[in-house]
Amino acid sequence: MSKRTVKRGLPAMHPGELLREDVVPALGRPRAEIARLLGVSRQTLHSILTERAPVTPEMALRLGKLCGNGPELWLNLQSRFDLERLSKAKRAEIAAIPTLASE
Repeated sequence: MSKRTVKRGLPAMHPGELLREDVVPALGRPRAEIARLLGVSRQTLHSILTERAPVTPEMALRLGKLCGNGPELWLNLQSRFDLERLSKAKRAEIAAIPTLASE
């Protein structure tokens, strides 16, 4: 088995980037109204849009309902983003852990 890693396209994006760049402009409504419709403060929405806060499971439910695409998309984006960022930060520490094979 090869030790090469396979790149799978683009780097992971924070869900806030997708919201900020694509979803919010497509909705054509002010951010304050979107926050109100989501049932969150403008500050909460702003923190996600500026990628300072993660999309929590609760927020994923809210976004999925508002956008009509379900919570899984938002949770998967956040999970992929978190895993990629953490794997880079902990690369040496994780590499030091042996992989065990079952007998």
